[in-house]
Amino acid sequence: MRKILAGRLLLAAGLALVPWLAVLWTTLPDLYPAQHWRVAWVGFDALEIAGLLTAALLVRRSDHRAPLASIATAVMLLVDAWFDVMTAGHSVVISLALACTLELPLAALCTVVALRPPVMASVQTPMVQRVAVHV
Repeated sequence: MRKILAGRLLLAAGLALVPWLAVLWTTLPDLYPAQHWRVAWVGFDALEIAGLLTAALLVRRSDHRAPLASIATAVMLLVDAWFDVMTAGHSVVISLALACTLELPLAALCTVVALRPPVMASVQTPMVQRVAVHV
């Protein structure tokens, strides 16, 4: 029941945002000076680093949370590539090169990690427990 309700709410939210795209497209300016630009980008890249390191640690530990960290990091890398290219201005070639050689391949790797089931170490019972005691 909760799954169905959550699915319906997500669908409704997604559909409700479609008209919002038209509002944004018609009202946002083409150019806008932004404050704290450097802090925003450096902070976002720091989050990507944290995501990559967290995903790596969880994958190495075969932790069941590794897919969550991996997919979140993949999304951040895709968003970073998109905004790097879209806001690049005259340096769009450099942004495209970085996106194609770094951000998008890393996002693909994170997605593959997220979609693969975690490899759990096999649990074997000690020899003493496997031997039946005969009385």
